[in-house]
Amino acid sequence: MTVTLTDRPIETVRSEVIDQLIMNYSHGELSYEAFERRLDQAMELANHQDLVDLTSDLPLAVDKAFVENKKHDLAPNYVPGEAEDVDTMVNIFSSSNRGGAFKVAKEIRYFSLFSSSDIDFTDAVFSQQEVRIKIFSLFSSDTIYVPENVNVASKAFCIFANIDNSAPNNGVSHVRASTPVPTIIIEGFSIFSSVDIDLKRTVKEKFIKMADSFKKMFS
Repeated sequence: MTVTLTDRPIETVRSEVIDQLIMNYSHGELSYEAFERRLDQAMELANHQDLVDLTSDLPLAVDKAFVENKKHDLAPNYVPGEAEDVDTMVNIFSSSNRGGAFKVAKEIRYFSLFSSSDIDFTDAVFSQQEVRIKIFSLFSSDTIYVPENVNVASKAFCIFANIDNSAPNNGVSHVRASTPVPTIIIEGFSIFSSVDIDLKRTVKEKFIKMADSFKKMFS
């Protein structure tokens, strides 16, 4: 017996609709302008039927190849192997950035004094399922960017400071159970400082990037 549309979790329906939009855009059935417009609507609508209606005129349904490619595209950048035990970053009255496809150590010790720095894990290569960042931030403003497909736990202490963790802790739900999902654990102290933990790509940017990747693949 089929579950009534309105009784289904709306986020599940939303995900299915977005998948179908990406499927049809990547195969040339939707223009970029139409895809972006409908994607914006799919991310905002709160009514089951309105969501389903967004794809009612589209000819292609999501197939097995799309599902497998999506799993691969959303999987974390994880390559099992050895990694450095400790990576140290020190910034005193300075500004620095760490990013790109660097290999993540098991533990990152980060000292920031009167500084402003970014650590960007968006394209980093993880080889361990658990990474610890031990921070000491004093009179500083620091940002840690994480991919959307990893988990983040913030356990740092704040003293006249702020740690804003805006990263979703839902990496497991997007990938295969057999794919290891790294967890970043942030510990230490933030004193008279601001530490932001966030995604560098918005959710919309993630979907557009995936759609463009599939379009190149299927063209």
